[in-house]
Amino acid sequence: MLALAPPRRILPPTYPSPPAGLLRPCSARHAFGVAAGTSAAGAVYLSAGGAAAVVTAAAAEEEADHGLHPGQFDWPHGGLFSAFDVASIRRGHQVYQQVCAACHSMSFVHFRDLVGVTHTEAEAKAMAAEIEVVDGPNDQGEMFERPGKLSDPLPSPYANEEAARFANGGAYPPDLSLITKARHDGQNYVMSLLLGYREAPAGIKLREGLHYNPYFVGGAIAMPKMLMDDGVEYEDGTPATEAQQAKDVTTYLAWAAEPEMDERKKMGAKALTLLGIALMSAVYYKRLKWAPLKSRRLVIDALH
Repeated sequence: MLALAPPRRILPPTYPSPPAGLLRPCSARHAFGVAAGTSAAGAVYLSAGGAAAVVTAAAAEEEADHGLHPGQFDWPHGGLFSAFDVASIRRGHQVYQQVCAACHSMSFVHFRDLVGVTHTEAEAKAMAAEIEVVDGPNDQGEMFERPGKLSDPLPSPYANEEAARFANGGAYPPDLSLITKARHDGQNYVMSLLLGYREAPAGIKLREGLHYNPYFVGGAIAMPKMLMDDGVEYEDGTPATEAQQAKDVTTYLAWAAEPEMDERKKMGAKALTLLGIALMSAVYYKRLKWAPLKSRRLVIDALH
């Protein structure tokens, strides 16, 4: 009789590890799209006797239609009294400039917003002066070009939406100024999306020009995988791994969507401190005024 080998499991593809300390413990289902605790596509088993691999097509279609829940990350600025990592914001701006700005605009971020956060005033002015801005009209009623200045927004790669769609096969690259607010669980979604590219599972066919990413609703995304190890050279010497670039550019986008967060947290801490002092003063004043009344003894003389 022919002895059959026991079934063995083929593990799903591996993904780049996030920077140390960023990924917090979570269920295996949500960690970089590995649905280990469910019957989702990717749980492939070889049956005894060399039978063909079994893939749950329905689960693969569901994953593609609805998208995987993004992984959960411990962001350094996520705490109640935590602030943005300014060095990470500057690195993220570099990743945006060298990788993302070719297709995506950030029309709500101006060069002046970078001053005191990622760059000095002189550096921001130098960056702004490198672009040409159409302004006007002048005294003759004509438009003219001038060097950029701090009050100008970051330049858009396309003149309008139609030009953007024409250059990208009909797809419109969204403006990234508020992207972490415009998507559910925005920061985790962007991080997972940037690191989530993989081969389409069996039964999923993509038309030409699309790429498979289970974190994108529908699974088919026009944006190709853009981040790779050493894709940029950081000015501060930080190793530019794929995960590090994703973390930095996501931090930059989070700051762009909420640049007042640090100031708001600072004001909140001050307000809580003042409210605490006011509460203690109220308790002390209440006890001071009411203690004699509560501790007094009333004697009733029934005879007189």
